[in-house]
Amino acid sequence: MTIIEWRAGDLSVLALNDATSVYDRPQREIFPGATEAEWRGAGDEPWHLDFRCFLVRDGGRVMLVDTGLGPSSDWSPEPGRLPELLAEAGVSPGDVTAVLLTHLHTDHIGWAVVDGVPMFPAAEYLLQRAEFDAVREHYPWLPETLTGPLLERDRLRLLDGRTGLWGPVTALPTPGHTPGHQSVLISSGLSRDADLVLTGDVLQHAVQLVNPAIGYDHDADPELARATRAALLARGGVFGASHLTEAFVRVR
Repeated sequence: MTIIEWRAGDLSVLALNDATSVYDRPQREIFPGATEAEWRGAGDEPWHLDFRCFLVRDGGRVMLVDTGLGPSSDWSPEPGRLPELLAEAGVSPGDVTAVLLTHLHTDHIGWAVVDGVPMFPAAEYLLQRAEFDAVREHYPWLPETLTGPLLERDRLRLLDGRTGLWGPVTALPTPGHTPGHQSVLISSGLSRDADLVLTGDVLQHAVQLVNPAIGYDHDADPELARATRAALLARGGVFGASHLTEAFVRVR
């Protein structure tokens, strides 16, 4: 299986595609308002929806950003393959020291807790407090299936806004898609346009690279999501997104 890598010195980031599916709704319905010229600029190909996680390794630190679809999902007829991808990368679940969840949509948390047990037993699970506070309103099933098991084992750490995790790695609040959505900024040590941002669902489709004002119809707060996306893209750099066809894209 192909694993795509970004490196900065000794730090490496592997893009691991848990699953791929073809979205069953027309793109123009999902991303309303895009012009024909913008669609042509984006390639206007059928949306093959990748469900991507990112593995960050830096010395003894091993952080997983999002956990994909999991062993079963309505999104795909096939189970996710993250465990075998991790094994291919030489990582066992017990090696993972942190799991950062960009947000709590089901296609990003699938392998976080399986059958009531955290998949990564030694990991600290990182979530923005604003996302945790929205659980009962937006994800009423998660206290039983995700947050409860993590809290019981003292595995959940809530972040309050921008938080330095270690050295070059920072958690960034990027709300709009969900109330407490977060991304990950990794400094390259070279220049701002060489930095990597793992965007979660701030970016969904290449048409939003053509025009970041184009919304996605599953954004909880469409106006805030547009503002967040525009600000993130304006900084430039390399972007790793969960659902773009390319694992890493450069924006200037």
